[in-house]
Amino acid sequence: MINVLSNKYLLFLFRIIVGFVFIYAGILKISDSAGFSDAINNYELLPLSFVNFFAIILPWIEVVAGLFLIFGISVKENSFIISLMLAVFILAIVISLSRGLNIECGCFGTSSGTKVGIIKLVENIILLSLALLLTKFNSVFLSITSHKNSR
Repeated sequence: MINVLSNKYLLFLFRIIVGFVFIYAGILKISDSAGFSDAINNYELLPLSFVNFFAIILPWIEVVAGLFLIFGISVKENSFIISLMLAVFILAIVISLSRGLNIECGCFGTSSGTKVGIIKLVENIILLSLALLLTKFNSVFLSITSHKNSR
């Protein structure tokens, strides 16, 4: 099973999937930072003074980390950053579900209108699994950086 999961073509596919998801999500959030700020605030997890900071910074981290994944730049490091973000997103979803909140997730900006729920939780767990595999096995196939120990 490990040989399959560490296959350079499969890891490259995971890089593309996770990278594009984060680039797309980040761009949508950047284009409506006020709406994304409201979405963050709806979770009722952060003090109001931090909400706008995260609404501005988080989407740019998503876009840059996604671009770096696609181009194969510091894949392990950027996969780890994405894994941390996904772990926080999963925690926020679990807390919101346990509190019975009926809010938009803000995952792909505010235009999608997707609510926090089990489906969003499963989607994030799947993305986290892919990002963790990239963190563990790395992926230098078709990267713009050269590596001595490429697979």
